[in-house]
Amino acid sequence: MITQLGHPLVGFSSSVILGHFAGTIPLAALALANGYFNLLLIIAIGISYGLTPLVAHANGSRNYFLCGRLLAHSLVINVITGLLLVATAIGGSVFMLDHLGQNAQVVVHAKPLLLLLGISLLPLMFFLTFKQFVEGLGLTRQSMQISLWGNAINIVVGIVLVKGLFGIAPMGVKGVGIAAITDRTVMAVAMALYAIRSKLTSLYVRSFSILTLKSALFKKCLKSGLPIALQNIFEISAFSAAVFMTGWLGTASLAAYQSTMIMLSMIYYAAGGLGTATAVNAGFFRGRREPQQLRDSAISSYHIVIFFHFITGLMLFVFRDFLAHFFSADVLVIAITSQLFAFTAFVEVFDGLQIVGLGVLRGMADVRFPTFITFVSYWLFALPLAYLLGIHTPLGVLGILIGLYCGLALCSVGLYLRFIRLARLPLSLL
Repeated sequence: MITQLGHPLVGFSSSVILGHFAGTIPLAALALANGYFNLLLIIAIGISYGLTPLVAHANGSRNYFLCGRLLAHSLVINVITGLLLVATAIGGSVFMLDHLGQNAQVVVHAKPLLLLLGISLLPLMFFLTFKQFVEGLGLTRQSMQISLWGNAINIVVGIVLVKGLFGIAPMGVKGVGIAAITDRTVMAVAMALYAIRSKLTSLYVRSFSILTLKSALFKKCLKSGLPIALQNIFEISAFSAAVFMTGWLGTASLAAYQSTMIMLSMIYYAAGGLGTATAVNAGFFRGRREPQQLRDSAISSYHIVIFFHFITGLMLFVFRDFLAHFFSADVLVIAITSQLFAFTAFVEVFDGLQIVGLGVLRGMADVRFPTFITFVSYWLFALPLAYLLGIHTPLGVLGILIGLYCGLALCSVGLYLRFIRLARLPLSLL
């Protein structure tokens, strides 16, 4: 869970740095750039995540040779994916942001930031490949440490470049992008060295080689990773579309939405760590042919995530005004952010429930039907409702969030019912 916090901590630190050292316009620019970039990021995470349940299942089946082969094939897929995502980010920076009906000043700041964040996706894909591999083996401590050090680098470099210290001219939003490239490159190198050289992984990486690749293993990795990427796309694209809808409501609403999403993304990704653990355990016990252990592990994860969100929701509600001041000095932005925190404190539990639901189903090798559930929940239900409540009622940005979380609730219920149905079947049918 601590490791997963690495992704949103980059956005959190960037929001705090820009909100206090650059102002409301750059903070809104970060929201606009992230609205596009987060969709690319979640595709990257989804594609790379397909490796984790495969490695867990191979490890549970004691097929250690297959683990290294899966790593090699996943690395090739992820590098190609990274290059395509960088090209997509460049296209968004050059062409797309000008045509979304956003504030012209915000767009000017957002374009170079999106370009730099897009470039950071390539080293991120290297990092994610080796991170998902070791997490599939149940090794999480080293990736946690690397993520924490990487974020420390991001914060220091970001403050120096944005504010302009040690004789460096203030760079504004560009400083945030350069900091992201720096910390993700360092993390990629450190994670790769650990995965390949550690004694704990030596049994599994003996078969690692990109010189002997087979189409069957490419298909296996893509069959696991692509549906996960689609699930992520359906969810995050809804929240990204909400960014653009919020932009129509004004700069203050957009800045407040950015602040809220950064805080919620930290909770989301922390719960995502539990979802990964759930998938690893489900895949491992499925490989060992231990159905009762699989079921007990999944139910335990549901209990843990509910308790986790009870604590985070309580803290978010009690400290909502205090937390809102972290992101901006603008009185209006603080007021809107505090209101959004108060609402989400009671409903963010649905985020964790759908994460655990997706995790256990991935470990059970069920990825197609959950993809259908996410499509219906977010694109056919959440987005239209968010548009209706946010744009056509006085609720504004709060109405947008209400629509999105109604979709999350529908998704979490659908995934749980799917798990209950599959848990009654023998493992031989999965």
